Amino acid sequence: QVQLVESGGGSVQAGGSLRLSCAASGASSSRYCMGWFRQVPGKGREVVATIVVGPDTVYYVASVKGRFTVSRDNAKNTLYLQMNNLKPEDTGLYYCAVRSASWCLLEESDYNYWGQGTQVTVSS
Repeated sequence: QVQLVESGGGSVQAGGSLRLSCAASGASSSRYCMGWFRQVPGKGREVVATIVVGPDTVYYVASVKGRFTVSRDNAKNTLYLQMNNLKPEDTGLYYCAVRSASWCLLEESDYNYWGQGTQVTVSS
């Protein structure tokens, strides 16, 4: 059992920045894959970024490369997503998720635990 709580969402103008955090608790492993997904109305959850450690390996969806940075602090059991130069198309409900494996996949159905989501709204 893993509990995930996201924070850091909000409203920002295009070009601004936000930093999302996801605090994890419960039975988990620091070796598990963690990821960020986002969802907009009428769409399923799409992967934004994933990370595994030892050494760190990251993935970014093409639309956020060069703007977003995913990281994790295992001592704090926390996942982060630094989002810079935000665009209106980044608007959505952002979720952190855990996959119970030490390697990542990219589909919503590949993840076992989910947070409640935090809203990100980017205005033009």
